[in-house]
Amino acid sequence: MQRSTSRLSRALLSLVLTGSLYFVAATFALLLSRFEGGLAFIWGANAYVMAKLLTTRVRRWPPIILTCAIASALSTSLFGMGPLAAIPMAVINMAEALIVALICRHFLSDRPTIGATRPLMIFILALCAVADVITGIPAAAVASLLTPVSFGASWVQWYTGHALGGLICAPILVMLMQGELRRWRRDKSRAEKIEAVLILALFTLIIVHIFYWARYPMLFAPLLPLVLIAFRVGHMGAAASIVILALVGGTATLSGGGPLAIVSADMGARIQAFQFYLALSFLLSMPVAAELNGRRRLFQLLRESEARYRAIAEHSGDVVLNIGVTGIIDYASPSAFEQVGCAPELLIGQSAADLVDPQDRPQVIAAHRRALMRPGSIHTVEFRPLLSIGAMEWCEMVTRAVVDERGQPSGVISTIRDMSRHKARQRALQQVAARDSLTGADSRRAFLEKLEAEILRTRHGVRSSLLLIDIDHFKAVNDVHGHGVGDEVLTAFVDRLTPGLSAQDSIGRLGGEEFAILLPDSDIDRASLLCERLRALLLDPIPVSCGKHIGITFSAGLVELDDTSTRSAMLEAADKALYRAKHSGRNCLRLAA
Repeated sequence: MQRSTSRLSRALLSLVLTGSLYFVAATFALLLSRFEGGLAFIWGANAYVMAKLLTTRVRRWPPIILTCAIASALSTSLFGMGPLAAIPMAVINMAEALIVALICRHFLSDRPTIGATRPLMIFILALCAVADVITGIPAAAVASLLTPVSFGASWVQWYTGHALGGLICAPILVMLMQGELRRWRRDKSRAEKIEAVLILALFTLIIVHIFYWARYPMLFAPLLPLVLIAFRVGHMGAAASIVILALVGGTATLSGGGPLAIVSADMGARIQAFQFYLALSFLLSMPVAAELNGRRRLFQLLRESEARYRAIAEHSGDVVLNIGVTGIIDYASPSAFEQVGCAPELLIGQSAADLVDPQDRPQVIAAHRRALMRPGSIHTVEFRPLLSIGAMEWCEMVTRAVVDERGQPSGVISTIRDMSRHKARQRALQQVAARDSLTGADSRRAFLEKLEAEILRTRHGVRSSLLLIDIDHFKAVNDVHGHGVGDEVLTAFVDRLTPGLSAQDSIGRLGGEEFAILLPDSDIDRASLLCERLRALLLDPIPVSCGKHIGITFSAGLVELDDTSTRSAMLEAADKALYRAKHSGRNCLRLAA
């Protein structure tokens, strides 16, 4: 409860302070610059509201706007155009600040930073091209009704006073409210702070000389120091120099002195001319400082990124390469000596493709080109190294393009890691998946893949055959002796047949007691003879663990592969032949129709 009360008290105190500051700024402008009895020629109060809105969450805007509207009404009623204009002018003033804040919030992030180039440009356009053009119309209408100043003159007074005042004051106030001055003091070294103070002191002396002592108008003289301050001190220095120029030059102009005293016009015109000069000075220094500030931040980020990259590259077991657009190596990490067997400095200037086995170079070059064509995407390729160091047989390269300031690819960063163990595990898993776990024959999937490949070979004139076999009365073996003995019979069956097959022949288990044998380069006659030789291998009964000997035979269906048929059609033809063999008394071979 106490915490809530304390938070409410701080919020009310902040609103009172906000309203008071707006009232003081508005009153000061009205007392100082209502030279013709109409609108003020100088107006920076709304810049304070804009800065508050731009640095505050949207949900906190209503009390800020209401508080400043009350302050505006009081100031206008007491020191401006009177009570009749108080409420209309308060609404118009708040509308100006609200339009600018809404436009900036729409095009920028949640809390815009005016110290950067893009936010500054959006703020200038929102203020000068939209807000003051629109709000100047009702403001001029109120002033022309309640004062002797015409509508046109009132609109010009409003536009120049509010546009120039907001342009000069709002960005500086935003930077202060966002803690830019505190960060500047924290980040700068003692020598940099002393340099900034000396440069600003020298600039102050120049401005005092120009506006108080110089015999000739030298308004151009501060321009070079302004640019120098922007370069050396940054955007906070540029903002400070504008404040110094405004205070010294404004005081001199209001007192009737300075270079603008030679202008044969009233005080209002001189003040407008000075504000215009001040705005030009602002537009000369602040965008330059904002751009330099953005580049400085970018450089800092790049330096930190490079430090992280170097730490990773120099202490990683993977090889890190910077490769140019043409494929030439620009940088190689120290791990290249251990992984590639070549000192990093010797790799620089060499083609990255020279590290790759010639058989895999097209894939690696294609991945390099894809990375350059699609910056931002990651491309992975596996290859065999040209020189095998130790047990390294396979490598994996992960590549990503690097772009320049125009967004164009200037090269790639590639990491190369040894994946020989992964490949070995992959091969082992493939071998396990390709074998029937009980009999050691090819698995159904592996055998069907071989059959598919062999059918493709027959299109080149090769004659091959498919033999589909089924153990006769195997169900009886399981029923009488048990499934354990049945598994022994299946394993022994494959072991008996394997010696009768050549190295290029394949035997696979399709399921249960059904097997298939692929006979490459064997026509139907040779395959038939082979089938009978295999049958002879099973003449002796198979000994099993229970001490018994079990005799088995098989039925077979044979088909010669046809390059115009599919794998399924070949299996179906062999299966029909096998079906006929079973119904012909078993232990025999039948050919496909």
